[in-house]
Amino acid sequence: MESTMSVEVERKFVCDADIQKQLEEIGAVCIGQKQFQDKYFDTPDFLLTLRDVWLRCRQGCWELKCATVTKAEDRVGEPQKAELCSRYQEITNLSQIQLKVREVMKEGNGEKKTANQTHPVVHQDTPKTEGAKNCPTGNESWLMELNLVCFAEFTTQRCSFTFGGEGDESGVRVDLDQADFGYCVGEIEVLVPKGEDIQSALRKIEKTAQRLGLSGHQRVQGKMDVYLQRYCPEHYAKLLSAHIL
Repeated sequence: MESTMSVEVERKFVCDADIQKQLEEIGAVCIGQKQFQDKYFDTPDFLLTLRDVWLRCRQGCWELKCATVTKAEDRVGEPQKAELCSRYQEITNLSQIQLKVREVMKEGNGEKKTANQTHPVVHQDTPKTEGAKNCPTGNESWLMELNLVCFAEFTTQRCSFTFGGEGDESGVRVDLDQADFGYCVGEIEVLVPKGEDIQSALRKIEKTAQRLGLSGHQRVQGKMDVYLQRYCPEHYAKLLSAHIL
């Protein structure tokens, strides 16, 4: 199976009661609704997420999202557009995912080893890998080997819209998400093949946001931000300190 990689450029926004009507008025077409369950995995000391790398199993399929730029780099060039958008490389091939996870963890363990020479830490017992039962890949031993455990699990109801034709919004997708822990958020998304123009995606997202009447100059929290803030405050605090969230 060939590896599948692309860069997801996305802007989140707060949904209001009229958002579906607004989308239809500007030419968006509903392409369906679906429900899916996400399980997110990391080590107990957050080696992946503290590097803005997110491993998840969605409805039995593994996916890895890796930030393509740091927050500081994201502000260079087009600050108003870039600050409101996230950019993540998406990997969906399991072999490529495992390879990338091992690379990130090797780097993280190297940093920890250097730090622990000055400040030794007491290691906890390796916890059991939970949450992988509904993510069958034939062999989950790699999760145990890498000490990866499920830290977040939730279900989302999604309604999706796209724009047809060759106009400014071609290739733009809008998802309206309702998480089972009571949070609703919209996402304007463009998938860019790796190596192609990110600025074009930013312009398309900005154009769609303007047509929807979206305002504000701060990023809107995503589902994971809110989940961690509510249910994993220690993890959330560490990610804030590391300027990941």
